[in-house]
Amino acid sequence: MSDDTLTLAQTLISRRSLTPSDDGCQDILINHLEKHGFHIDKMRFGEVDNFWARRGTTAPVLCFAGHTDVVPTGPLQQWDSDPFVPTVRDGRLYGRGAADMKSSLAAFITAIDAFLTQHAQHQGSIALLITSDEEGIAVDGTAKVVETLKARGELIDFCIVGEPTCSEKFGDTIKNGRRGSLSGDLTIRGVQGHIAYPHLAKNPIHLAAPAIAELAQTEWDRGNDYFPPTTWHISNINAGTGATNVIPGTLRLLFNFRFSTASTVESLQSRVHEILDRHGLDYDLQWELSGKPFLTPKAELADALHDAIVSVTAIEPQLSTSGGTSDGRFIADICPQVIEFGPRNATIHKLNEHVELEDLEKLSKIYQGVMEQLLIDKTEPVQSNGSGFIAALKKIFWSN
Repeated sequence: MSDDTLTLAQTLISRRSLTPSDDGCQDILINHLEKHGFHIDKMRFGEVDNFWARRGTTAPVLCFAGHTDVVPTGPLQQWDSDPFVPTVRDGRLYGRGAADMKSSLAAFITAIDAFLTQHAQHQGSIALLITSDEEGIAVDGTAKVVETLKARGELIDFCIVGEPTCSEKFGDTIKNGRRGSLSGDLTIRGVQGHIAYPHLAKNPIHLAAPAIAELAQTEWDRGNDYFPPTTWHISNINAGTGATNVIPGTLRLLFNFRFSTASTVESLQSRVHEILDRHGLDYDLQWELSGKPFLTPKAELADALHDAIVSVTAIEPQLSTSGGTSDGRFIADICPQVIEFGPRNATIHKLNEHVELEDLEKLSKIYQGVMEQLLIDKTEPVQSNGSGFIAALKKIFWSN
């Protein structure tokens, strides 16, 4: 087994790319890509480094997307080894970003290396969209790159986001969609007063309670074949002065929807306002949309990835839309088929984050297999085998 993916993953992990810092990771990737004739378009927005790389000018465009930034390490003394000194032990590679998602970045590169060695004259285009702002606020990263590509009419046909998707075993899960995230900052106004004179005050907590109960019990939708029902949950609630004898004047409540393609942003907002208005509340509500839901139905990309996974691992992967948001939500704006696949996610963002060594080359081979299915004309003979066979036949017949 080749150690190329391991070596490159170790190099990337050794860079302290705490979000939104890239710390040279992207230059390492770019150096590999330039050797294969990729056109590199560096895009820096604010303090965030991004790049768009492309080899080829025709469709279909197969893009590999990912991020070089990582989350903070947490208490260093609780790690068994330095999180930025990639360490191999017990058949695993340890380090911050090992699973999320520097191993996937390394596998992108080694898969492309192997594919182009055999298929330099492939159909379509290979592209990479890489950012250093996925783990943070994600404002100047993939979202801005997508805006730029969209403005110049450069679209993507297929995209694999290398997020860690697998659960129990490597190869068991493909993410073909993600729920959207819609947050609300709700302030309900009452009248502050002495708790002994409630007739001179209006308690916003009491006023809000029936509406909160209704919001919590509402069935927003029933989901669909790919998504569970939409959920509404309070994440923070605050009111009062800290004194026991003062009725508060305001109540502030933060809530979040995780919603599927069965609902729209507008429908959820409208229903919340309808409930609050019906309860006669004096309120202010500010909305923040972190990302719309996206869904890739079973089609060419899902089929190609499925077949590659089965070929390499002999495991039958399942489609899933579970988990939080990802940059796939932005890419879906310019790409009809967006899928996520990467290593196991059991240790992401945790102490002693790691990946199994045996999964590294498997991941690379799976990415390579997808390229072979989507970017090679199946009617053409494979050069490495076909040309040798034809040459041998010619030699036999011509010698006679």
